[in-house]
Formats: sequence, C-alpha cells, structure tokens
Amino acid sequence: MSGTVENEKKPGSADSAAALGDEKKSPLILSFEERGIGEVTEVLNATEKDLAEANEIAGTFTLEDTRRIMTQVHKMHARDPNFPITIIAKIEDFLNNEDVFENPEKHSELIQEMKIEAALITNNSPYAEVRSVVDNHDDPNMPVSTIRAWGMGIFFACCISFINSFFDVRQPSIYVGTVVPQLLAYPLGQFLARVLPDKGFTLFGVRHSLNPGPFNKKEHMLITIMSNVAKSTPYTNYIVWIQYLPQYFDQPWAISIGYQLLIALSTNFIGYGLAGLCRRFLVYPAYCVWPSSLVTIALNSAFHDQATEAAVVPGPFKSVWRMSRLKFFMVVFGAMFVYFWFPNYIFGALSYFSWMAWIAPDNANLATITGGLTGLGVNPVPTFDWNIMTYLCDPLMVPFFSTFNLFLGMFFSMFVIVALYYTNAFSTGYIPINSNRTFDHFGMRYKVKSIIDEFGIFDSAKYQEYSPPFLSAANIIVYMFFFAMYSATVTYGILYHRHEIAMGCRDLWSNIKNRKGSENTQKSDLDVHNRLMKSYKEVPEWWYMIVLAISVAIGMVGIACWPTNTTPFVVLYGIALCLVFVVPIGIIAAMTGVQVTLNVIAEFIGGVWVEGNAIAMCFFKSYGYVTCAHALSFSADLKLAHYLKIAPRFTFWAQMVPTLISTFISVGILQYQVNIKDICTTTAPFRFTCPGVNTFFTAAVFWGTVGPRKIWGIGGQYVSTLIGFPLGVFLVVVFYLLSLKWPRNPVIRNAHVVVMMGGALSWAPYNLAYMWPAVPVAAFSWLYLKKRFLGLWSKYNFVTSAALSCAIAISGIVIFFALQINDIELSWWGNDVLGQGCDSDGSCVRLVLEEGEYFGPRKGEWS
Repeated sequence: MSGTVENEKKPGSADSAAALGDEKKSPLILSFEERGIGEVTEVLNATEKDLAEANEIAGTFTLEDTRRIMTQVHKMHARDPNFPITIIAKIEDFLNNEDVFENPEKHSELIQEMKIEAALITNNSPYAEVRSVVDNHDDPNMPVSTIRAWGMGIFFACCISFINSFFDVRQPSIYVGTVVPQLLAYPLGQFLARVLPDKGFTLFGVRHSLNPGPFNKKEHMLITIMSNVAKSTPYTNYIVWIQYLPQYFDQPWAISIGYQLLIALSTNFIGYGLAGLCRRFLVYPAYCVWPSSLVTIALNSAFHDQATEAAVVPGPFKSVWRMSRLKFFMVVFGAMFVYFWFPNYIFGALSYFSWMAWIAPDNANLATITGGLTGLGVNPVPTFDWNIMTYLCDPLMVPFFSTFNLFLGMFFSMFVIVALYYTNAFSTGYIPINSNRTFDHFGMRYKVKSIIDEFGIFDSAKYQEYSPPFLSAANIIVYMFFFAMYSATVTYGILYHRHEIAMGCRDLWSNIKNRKGSENTQKSDLDVHNRLMKSYKEVPEWWYMIVLAISVAIGMVGIACWPTNTTPFVVLYGIALCLVFVVPIGIIAAMTGVQVTLNVIAEFIGGVWVEGNAIAMCFFKSYGYVTCAHALSFSADLKLAHYLKIAPRFTFWAQMVPTLISTFISVGILQYQVNIKDICTTTAPFRFTCPGVNTFFTAAVFWGTVGPRKIWGIGGQYVSTLIGFPLGVFLVVVFYLLSLKWPRNPVIRNAHVVVMMGGALSWAPYNLAYMWPAVPVAAFSWLYLKKRFLGLWSKYNFVTSAALSCAIAISGIVIFFALQINDIELSWWGNDVLGQGCDSDGSCVRLVLEEGEYFGPRKGEWS
C-alpha cells in the first residue's frame, strides 16, 4: 500500500463514491454546509483543516460503511473518557434508530455528521489532541536511519547518561530530561546538513551518505528516542552502593565490574522484551494516546513543520494569531528562562509561597495545614513556580479529566490524613504529618543500624530493645492507597478493557503462528497510523523474545555467581509480576498520562519471601518494579516512532544500542564514584551526600530486614491498612455498575478510580501545593481554549508545555554551574523565610513526649 493517505484505498465502493461524492448535488452535503463550518467544527471537535479533509473523504462512504465503522467505534470508545461524550451520544442515536437506515432522507444531517466522524477516525485520529500534532500523512522515502542521526543520537545519549549518572548522588541532583537533547539536536542537525559532503557507501543495496539532504523530523525523533532511553541510571546501581560502602552493608566484593555489568544490563534490557510483546496492547490501539508523547511531537513539529505554520487562527477577545509554532516556542522559552531565575535562585519564596504560615511562623497547627514545605499545602495561591505546579502532572500535557481526578484523590484523602493526625491514630500525633521518612518511638529518624548485625542481617534482640518503625499520617494513607491501586488496576483492566486485551492476545497469537485474524485486522485498520506503518517491515516477535531470554540469563548468572544470598529465580518473579500488571497499568498510563508503579507491591512480596535479607529483597524489588517501569517507558518510545512513522526495525536498534552504551557509562562512573573519599556522608565533596541511596538503604532495611510481616502481619501496627486491597476492587466495581446504569452521565464517565487513587499517592513529602495550581491551568487549556478556540489550542498548547519544560531545564543547569556549584547564594528575606518557622522542617508536632518517654507499644509487646 502507499505511504500516504491520499493514495490509500478508502472504504466504500466506486458506485457509492460517484453517487455521494458530488458536493454540489448531494443534499446531505448541502445540509451540512448550510449549517456553517464553525458550528460543525464545534460539534465534531475538529479544526477546519481536519474537517475539510474529512468532508472530502466522507463522500466515499456508503450508509452501510458508516454503520459498520461506527459500530466498531462505539465498542472501542463508549467508555473512553478521552472521547467526547457528545459524539458518543450522536453515535448511539445513529445506531439505535432503525429509521435512519430505512428512511435515510429524513436523517440527512445526522448521517452526514456520522460520515464525517467516520472519515475523521479512519483517516486521522479519534482525538483532537492527537490530530493537533500528529500528521496523518507519511513519506516512506524520507531518510531516517542516517549516519548523522546515529552519530548525534549516540553523542547525546552518552552526554545525558554521563550527566544524570554523575549527579545522581548529589543533593540536590541534576537531571537532564529528553527535551534538552531534543532542543540542541535541531541546530546541530541543521549545521551538519549544511557542512557535511554528500559522500558515503552502499551496503546491501542501500546508499548511506554523510549528508542525505535536509535534516528532517524523522531523524530528529530517532535522536530523541536514543537520548530518552539513555537518561535513566541503572536501578541496580543503588544495590551496589548499599552493598559496597562501609557505612551500609560493607560487602567489598560488590565492586566487581563483571557483577555490576551483568545485573545492570539485565534490568536495563529486560523491559524491552516485554514492551515488544505488548505492542498490540499499548502501542497499536488508537486509544493508547500516551499524552507525554504529544509534547515531544509538538516540539518536533515546531521545528520541522514550518511550511504549515502560516495558518491564521482566532483567539480570545477577537484576537488573531499568525505566529509560527517555532517562533512561539522561542518567545515562551526565552520568557521562562529569565523568569525561572526568580523562584529558583533570586526569590525562593515564590516557589513555596506559604504566606499563611508566615503570618504566625511558630503556630504548629497553621504550618501543618497550610505549609507548603512540610505541611498539607492548603493554600489558594501556593506557588508561582511552574516547576512546582507541574511536578505531579503537567496540566497542558495530560487531559483535564486526569488532572482533576488526581486532584480529587489527593483532596479527599487529605481529610483522612487530618483525621489520623488529630486523633493520634497509630501514634501519628508525635510525628510530622506529611513526612516520607521512617521514625522510631521517640519521634526521631529511625536508626536502621540499631537492628542489624555486622553482616546486615536482622537481629531480633536488638529490634526488641530499640523500636518498631513508625510512619507519618500521610505515609500511612499512601501505603493504604498503594494496596488499593494494585487491586483496582487489575479489576479496571478486566472490567473496562477485557475486549481490547482479548483482541491483543488473539492478534499476538495469530502473529506467532503466522496467520491473520480478520476481526483484529479490521479493527486495526480503523486507525490511519496503523495502516501507514504497514509500509515498513515489522520487528518479529522472536527478536524481542531473544532480548528477553538473554536478559533473564545474564541476570541469573550475575546473582548466582556472586555471594548475593539470593535465588537467581528472582528474575523470573519480576517477569511474572510484570505480566500481571503491565497491560492494565500500560493502558491506564497510555490513556491518562498517569502511571502506576509496582515498587510497593514488589517490596511487599519480596519482603515476605526473604524476610531478614535486605539485599535479596532489593533484587526482588528491582526486577519486580523496574521490569514493568521499563516496559512502559519503552512502549511510550515505540508510540513516538509509531506517530512519526519511523520503521520499527530502526526503532528497535535505536533503543538497543544507546541502552548498551549508557549502561557501560553508568557502571564506569559508579566504579569511580564509590572510591571518592567520604562519599555518601555528610562531609562528602561536591554535595555527593547520596539522598537517593540513603532512602534506598532505609527501604531495604524497612522492607527486607524488618520485613512486612512485623508491620502488616498479625499484630503489626499497620495491618488495618490492608483494607486497601478489597477497597480497590469495590470502588472500581461500583463505578463500573454506575457507568452501566448511566452511561451518558459526564461525571460518572470522567471519574477514573485508579487515577484518583494515584492522586492519593502523591502525599509524603508532596502536598496540595504541587497539585492544586495545575487544576485552573488545565481547565483553561482543555475546557476553555480547546472547546472555544480549537485551532489556537491545537497549534500552541503542546508547544507551550515543551517550551516551558525546556526553559526550566536549561535555566536550572545554567544557574547550577554558574552559581550554585560554587556556593554562591543570595541571603535575604525572600530566600531566608523558607528556613524559618514550623513549616521549614516539620519539627513542630502536635504531641510532645516527656523526658525519657516513648509512644506506641511497650517494649517486648511489639510484633
């Protein structure tokens, strides 16, 4: 088939096209045009450009074509919160009214709307946000896997891996995201396109030139994907840190570079195998939007689609917008680059604008409720820092219903936190209300060394003499909703997406057996991007299976050949846990932009399995959590390539090679850093105090050494929080039954239980100051601009998000290397106020212990 939509074969017969394609004679078309294009663009949630193309294609559809397509669309999108409810209602009116098909002349307006909607869906995307940045045309001859693309991609992958790995142990860390190399790659690519000669070589009949022509958007996206897969430090590095350093478990053998490479390569590559096998569930379906991908594509489009930037779009107050997306990006980028100096360096109080707590700095209750640093952040105007506002979710990137569901979950769970704290349930009144640390029964930070022997193994006598661990009120709620989210996620996948999951399973099995499923092929053909990608060779399933098998093998060798005291079969446990959750979690992430992490359930199961052995628990956690997290991250990259029409085999190698290189870089940096004097101590040079490593060590002892049996088992102080497991199932079932009863109710349709629970997980140490400011921004973007000025929103919304993110990243790096690395700070009230009063460190608790007293169970009485 051709790679362009114009040359695709449209549904419908030639006769029907002849009968209905003449716009001047068709009464259906006339009826449509008489209503005015502005009215129809609002009804169908499409821009004039999209509508004009769909209107032309709609003339080729027969009434029966339209009925068949709409039946499939309704089955796939009836409960899709991203799909407009008004259009679902029209589809139901169309399908459920037999008179439409018996007397079509009486329903010409509805029929024409359905034909245009069918044309939009089959020749573009069902979602306006995707249509706004993703092109529904393709040029298969555009150079992609070029020498310059690979050279730039590997260069940026090495740079981003080096920076993120080297500064990972710094407080605060310096992290470079994908937007920075994406931003820098454009001018470098343009420069190389001007200066490199058109010289190269021919390999297997394909010519590879140093300069195949202008630097294009597919090359740019391939570079971005290479940089993206290299940005993360191997999770197993944390295991090595706590194994090797003497202040932790002091196991000198962990310095072995062979050991470090094997476990790092295993965890880095194991997600690829599962991501490839899950393509039919998480990449190919149109409803898997992956909102974060749209921002990346918007930035790419701003650079490369300048030929289409001349479109004039109306805006609020009768304004007219002619500015190109690239120019708009540069204006917003420049403004935020300058502004970010104020909250990040000059006037820190703009970040945590806790003005109510400043009124009475020593008032513990006021700081507890309104404080932005350590309190609950109840404040109508809590921040002027875009980085804080978007830390938990980007209101321009994720759909409004996701942002609002997150806020609702966080807001309503706050009342449970307050109730626990002020009733002193679980002795929380003696502990800061919103801390993510672990405390002993004196209200001090838990000293994990007080309960382990010289080998790092749990010592029961020391434990009974010291203290059980205690959690803050907010952290207790976080754990309860983690339990609820896991059961809710599986239940949600079964109830809401069982048809799609079954379809993906059948399609996967058909491909493994080299035969096609007709039903699945029909449904995949509804999406234009799937049809366009058929121009390229697919990656065979066995490629991904080989990657998975090799990853499992080297991981098992790394664990078995060194004295880890861990069974090598922990690798298989990680895969088993991922297989249960990856599809439902992936669908939720792809539709809402909210990702469920498996770290707590992995720690819980691993801690029960290998109680008393912290290192073994860390391997359970690493393979249980990272396998799924990487599978989803790689799936998002595959969707990027899917939207840009990059050949799947190019994407495969663009993920594999940089991952391999970045793993060696990260392990090499680790080999150097562990030998720095006083590393991971309070006197460490360069601020290398290792906050993440310290947290990892505490979690290792908490979940591995102490073990969940003592905390959540019979007699454990937090056993009642296990109610979260049945609660998650119950809430999803209730909302599912409500959706069956009132399918058109907008509140029920847009209520997403799993996303609400994700909001409840945002506490400790974060608070409403990180969530509430995103709600009005999201409402303005998605409810006001998108509804009333779709053209303006489509052109600039995601570009704005990309520009703000890029500016903050670049500005933060400049500020750090120019000033903060040399300890050049501004001392005045606007910065110093953050270190004053009860909100500064959360030390003002509601209940204070008497001298020598402690709270909780008496010695000898705890589990």
